[in-house]
Amino acid sequence: MAQTLTEFDTIAAISTPIGEGGISIVRMSGEDAIKIANEVFKGADLAKVPTHTIHYGHIIDPDTGETIDEAMVTAPKTFTREDIVEINCHGGIVVTNHILQLLLSHGARMADPGEFTKRAFVNGRIDLTQAESVMDIVRAKTDKARQVAERQLEGGLMHKIHAMRQEILDTLANVEVNIDYPEYDADTVTAKQMADTANSVIKKIDRLLSTAQEGKILRNGLVTAIVGQPNVGKSSLLNYLTQSDKAIVTDVAGTTRDTLEEYVSVKGVPLELIDTAGIHHTDDKVEKIGVERSKKALERADLVLLLIDASKDLTDEDKALIEETKDKKRIIILNKSDLGQKLTVDQMKKLTGSEVISTSILKEKNLDELEELINKLFFSGIENSNDQVMVTNQRQTSLLNKAKSELQDVVKAVNDGVPVDIAQIDFTGAWDTLGEITGESAPDELITTLFSQFCLGK
Repeated sequence: MAQTLTEFDTIAAISTPIGEGGISIVRMSGEDAIKIANEVFKGADLAKVPTHTIHYGHIIDPDTGETIDEAMVTAPKTFTREDIVEINCHGGIVVTNHILQLLLSHGARMADPGEFTKRAFVNGRIDLTQAESVMDIVRAKTDKARQVAERQLEGGLMHKIHAMRQEILDTLANVEVNIDYPEYDADTVTAKQMADTANSVIKKIDRLLSTAQEGKILRNGLVTAIVGQPNVGKSSLLNYLTQSDKAIVTDVAGTTRDTLEEYVSVKGVPLELIDTAGIHHTDDKVEKIGVERSKKALERADLVLLLIDASKDLTDEDKALIEETKDKKRIIILNKSDLGQKLTVDQMKKLTGSEVISTSILKEKNLDELEELINKLFFSGIENSNDQVMVTNQRQTSLLNKAKSELQDVVKAVNDGVPVDIAQIDFTGAWDTLGEITGESAPDELITTLFSQFCLGK
């Protein structure tokens, strides 16, 4: 990662959502940002103002003299470590686009997606894990997800990766001395040190990998399928969890004929709820399509909430759903307990080996217990770990697994008596792989691909 400022051309983009609103922000960054801003902004000479200050004035079209808008302008150096100007104007499609076009016509070019954050990375202000956390903050669906992203932005994961790389590097230095000065005959000692370091770093990697599932859920949401026979209370549960009337609820079986999806937060856990059509045998053509979509939703679900009517005996279709979901993390909900119970919690626990609760969604009975169970299944021990660093995406997870595999090969090579200079190849490979996580040894193609996934203007 570069430690000195790199010169780029000047870019501009709208950094706030396009539409009506209180304000919009047009951002510009690059070596000519101050010069271009001074051409269109009348209120202060931005080349002479202190850094991190904001100034009132007007945006003027210098070609026509027309006043475009009142504005508050911030300057100069901030996020990208180069001259950056942010124009805070009135919200609105026309005025915001007019200001952007004015900047483009006076020397700036349209920024690529994520290019502002990319410049902060290239100029050494942040590493790749911090860059990824910027978008995690933008996309966070719960406070817990935001808190994890904030810790990443502060460098939590970066510091752990740096420490592991340094541990490997210190050992590599000793290996190089042994290879360059073989007369000291320290091969056995060096090989043991390499294996010990590899095992030490493997343990640290394992601790990070143990957070990958929680990190993925916090970042993307827990895909949760609500399944069961028709008229068992699936749509009522969706409405309760979303605190809305998203799904139609009647006493007519088969009201839901398609899947409904909605995001909610349960105890800080983001859930992508999927209310499915009742899974049952039917000859109705439309219902068949809904049932097939429900089965597909079931396949991709991280969690299944299986509703069963507790006021009736188990049906063959209930038993089929129990069998079909046996390999999924699930909570069995014995609903309609207010109508009398033919099925008990103990009976269903013994039959299924799953978490089971008895509820009346209509009476909102025991639904707090459901929320506690969801949190327990996926975040046991995490709830109060406010300082915990988490791996939050597949890229980080894949690279940690790759580095772990390379270090395991080092340990095997040493145990098999392979010469130190041969075992060193995988040892150096692990050092490079860990560097890809922070961006210190990441290829240009990866950098380009990663930042292309960011928002325009970010």
